[in-house]
Amino acid sequence: MTAVTGLAPRPLADSTDSLLRFAMRLDATLTGFAGLMIAAAADPLSSLTGLSSIAEYGIGASFVLYGLVVFALAAALDLYRAGIGVVIGNAVFTVAAVVVAAADALPLTQTGIAATLASGVCTALIGYLQYLGVRRLRA
Repeated sequence: MTAVTGLAPRPLADSTDSLLRFAMRLDATLTGFAGLMIAAAADPLSSLTGLSSIAEYGIGASFVLYGLVVFALAAALDLYRAGIGVVIGNAVFTVAAVVVAAADALPLTQTGIAATLASGVCTALIGYLQYLGVRRLRA
């Protein structure tokens, strides 16, 4: 009988990518869950936000897809490039959320504007956590 041995575990203190992996998995989980909730409640949300039900379904589906992609990227061996890409994506989404709310580009209600700005703030906070994780990789 042969024994199967795995990789020797490294102590958590030696890991430089744990913060970035955690932040990316947190981003993927929260975004995917929010996407599921948005898609499930698209009809009631459309009356609150001012967007159509189809737009709400599309937003929910894109959030779920983004969550799946980021979760897969969080498992990459070389996390630096994936982390940079996700940080840039979160920064772009944050700026886009503020521009959409400020420019009145969509027919949003007050609740829709508040939800858009809240999603931008959440994305900025998680993006900052990911940015700290990327900086920690090269330190």
